[in-house]
Amino acid sequence: MTHTALNSNENHPGKRRIRIAVSLFYFSMGLCFASWASRIPDIKTALQLSDAAFGTILFALPVGQFLMMPFSGKLVTHFGSSKVILFAVPAYTLCLTNLGLATHGWHLGIGLFLFGIFGNMCNIAINTQGVAAEKLYERPIMSAFHGGWSIAGFTGALVGLVMINLKVPPYTHFWIVIVMVFVIISLNYRMLIHGKTGPAMASAKKKFFSKPDAMLLQLGVIGFCSMASEGAMFDWSGVYFKDIVKAPTSLVILGYTSFMIMMATGRFIADGLVLRFGRKRLLQVSGIMISSGLFLSVFFPFVITSTIAFMMVGLGVSSIVPSVYSAAGKHATIAPGIALATVASVSFLGFLMGPPLIGYISAAAGLRYSFAVIGIFGICITLLVSKIKAMH
Repeated sequence: MTHTALNSNENHPGKRRIRIAVSLFYFSMGLCFASWASRIPDIKTALQLSDAAFGTILFALPVGQFLMMPFSGKLVTHFGSSKVILFAVPAYTLCLTNLGLATHGWHLGIGLFLFGIFGNMCNIAINTQGVAAEKLYERPIMSAFHGGWSIAGFTGALVGLVMINLKVPPYTHFWIVIVMVFVIISLNYRMLIHGKTGPAMASAKKKFFSKPDAMLLQLGVIGFCSMASEGAMFDWSGVYFKDIVKAPTSLVILGYTSFMIMMATGRFIADGLVLRFGRKRLLQVSGIMISSGLFLSVFFPFVITSTIAFMMVGLGVSSIVPSVYSAAGKHATIAPGIALATVASVSFLGFLMGPPLIGYISAAAGLRYSFAVIGIFGICITLLVSKIKAMH
């Protein structure tokens, strides 16, 4: 069955099966990360680490991700995303065992570094599959794939909660997740899009070592602004509700929860909005929503207004990273793996720098001012998107 034949019929079962398979690999990647995140308090307690020491060790994960970024795109372009997935996803999943077995801080640091390396390989390879599946469908579906990752986050947190209440140790918990992911791999790998996609390898190599492409850099900066806002919500929304909103203890989690729910929801409706209004207009509105939400929480720091504000931010960031990845993967002269790695590298800096930036500004001027500064990033997104002519 050729992909040309599949293109002729939107409802062809083979095409739907490919989409399900790709979605499940997004889900698998998200499930692994959420499983680790759900057991962080238990592992920290077991290793008897101080907050400062544990924070330093946690940095090993993004370091591994960032160091692998220049190589992941080249590997995907050379071997094909499906082959890289067959190697990277099992390796990423098995890295959970290292985290569960850690008995010293340096054990955990090495485990997280490897987790980051294979996580980045999964990220580039699976998103390259997402780009290929979107081309197969000839309509936007990338945001829904990222929605699968978000659902995995909720699923992993729920499974983690059950395991904690049943007093299942992290190592056993992680092996249960490993078995689940290996079942998904075995049932769905054959349905991935095999072979190399995009421009010729020689062209991709030439572009990779030449001056960075202007459009990819612009997309990367848009991703940077979005991921800085996203990282701020992940790390600081609870603190904001506690210290600024003065929410009751039972409602401190409300800001983070409302953000996450709307981000996941936004990813499942974004593809339809792209189809109706265009990717460019949607991203312009998304930038405005991020700024409006953050400024609303700054000027009216009350439970109801801040909850609505964080919901706006969740909707705003939901479609941006999937959209810039999709646009990068469609580059006319650069292979999808290389293009995605370039955009992801710049974007990921926002995720690394956003939360510390809030901390520094908060220490100097207060947490409300730091959220206002992050709000400016939304305006930057709208302005930058307006300057990209090739985005559809």
